[in-house]
Amino acid sequence: MICLLTAAAVMLAAGGIAFADGSGDPAAVKSENGKYFDKDGNPTYKIQQDGTVDWYTYSGYRRYHSECHVCHGPDGMGSSYAPALKDSLKTMSYGEFLATVASGRKNVNTAQENVMPAFGNNPNVTCYLDDIYVYLRARANDAVGRVRPAKHEDKPPAFTKAEDSCMGNKN
Repeated sequence: MICLLTAAAVMLAAGGIAFADGSGDPAAVKSENGKYFDKDGNPTYKIQQDGTVDWYTYSGYRRYHSECHVCHGPDGMGSSYAPALKDSLKTMSYGEFLATVASGRKNVNTAQENVMPAFGNNPNVTCYLDDIYVYLRARANDAVGRVRPAKHEDKPPAFTKAEDSCMGNKN
C-alpha cells in the first residue's frame, strides 16, 4: 500500500501522467517551472546547442548512477543482470516505466528468471522517477553521451519544493 501511495504522490507532484509511447518525438514543446514536456505531455529533456542540459536530465544522471546502474549498467547500457534501459526506453511508454519501477516486474522463461524489484517505497527512486526517465530518454535518443553532463541549468525552485515535499523535509 505504501508503495502505491508513494508512486501516486510522485505522479501527482509531477503534474499527472501521459501514457504515450516513449519512442515518440522527444522534442520539448512546453516548459513548466524548468521541467520540459513533449507534445504528448511526457517529461522530456532539453539540451542547448552548447551542450547545457536541463536540470532534470542532470538530476536523472545522478539518480540513475546512485540507484540503478548497479543492475542496469553504467549509462543505461545494461549488464548480465538486467537489460539496457537505453534500449528499453525506445519503446517503453512513460506510464509503463513508472509502473515497472514502482511495482517491479518478473520475467520467467525456460532459460532464465529476471526480476526487477519494486522501488515504489524507496524515496531515493520515487522522488526522482521523472528525472531518471528524462535521463534515460535522452540516452535512448543519443542526446547525451556516456559521461556526466558537463553543464546544466540551475535547479528550479519548483524542483526543490517538490523534492522537499516528497522526501518529507519541513523547510
